[in-house]
Amino acid sequence: MAEINSRKAAIIGCGFVGAASTFALMESGLFTEIVLIDRNREKAEGEALDISHGLPFAKPMQIYAGDYADISDAAIIVVTAGAGQEPGETRLDLVKKNVGIFKSVIPEIAAVNKKGIMLIVANPVDILTYAAKQLSGFPENRVFGSGTTLDTARLKYLLGQHLHVDSRSVHAFIIGEHGDSEIAAWSSANVSGIPLRNFCELNGHTSHEEAMREIGEGVKNSAYHIIEKKGATYYGIAMSVRRICEAIVRDEKTILPVSSIQHNNHGISGIALSMPAIVGKDGIEGTVPISLNSREEEALQHSAETLENIIRENLLST
Repeated sequence: MAEINSRKAAIIGCGFVGAASTFALMESGLFTEIVLIDRNREKAEGEALDISHGLPFAKPMQIYAGDYADISDAAIIVVTAGAGQEPGETRLDLVKKNVGIFKSVIPEIAAVNKKGIMLIVANPVDILTYAAKQLSGFPENRVFGSGTTLDTARLKYLLGQHLHVDSRSVHAFIIGEHGDSEIAAWSSANVSGIPLRNFCELNGHTSHEEAMREIGEGVKNSAYHIIEKKGATYYGIAMSVRRICEAIVRDEKTILPVSSIQHNNHGISGIALSMPAIVGKDGIEGTVPISLNSREEEALQHSAETLENIIRENLLST
């Protein structure tokens, strides 16, 4: 197998998410080479040409359509291939369709590249991260999903709007499934070190339960609302892909809520879901314990059971 090129990325799947992620990575200047793969070769070629025409305004790099042989030296392989979420369809409704696609795509990747990092972005991301690990044979630290990175960004954005502060000063996580059973970890949330509840009261916000419910639902239902209005959601996840790739390429040791196989984390083992993890050049380099109150702990266990049941019905039975 080829020596890994730390400045090369591959995008598998050139739909809305794949194309937007490529554009975000082109803008980032992180890579000198990005190869696009899609079952519709002309779609990949069109996206590569379109994005490449913006290179005079960015950093020099090669962006081109290729085949699986072209990803043998890619440091990061971003997998967006899969059916999109239709209006009224949950992420978990996508399971059978996209697990079937992964059974074709993931072995193709593993056949040519066993040393890179595989970043799963297609939905339902937790189930597909588990499937990718089983199908690829990659070590667990080098195959993980975007998880609730975007959900967490949505939470920070909505809290920033609610409190009239820069969302970058808000520190909070969405954990568990990237989907309907996700959990906002309110008890550990803070604004620049000030516990969230205290900061709210300092600014005249006292209806805590109502606000938490509204904001939590707003985060959870964001994708559904966007899909209803414009048919797909892709800019936010593209920025999440960029952020995760930055953490890897720059070896930042950033703490992000990515989806990975758990090992006795709050008693959860053997499934992939999102919990805070340290992300650097080797992928997931460690987990970060997060304190939860009893209500959040119960919700996390429910989220894990939901995913466990889906895995049992759709993966372990086949």
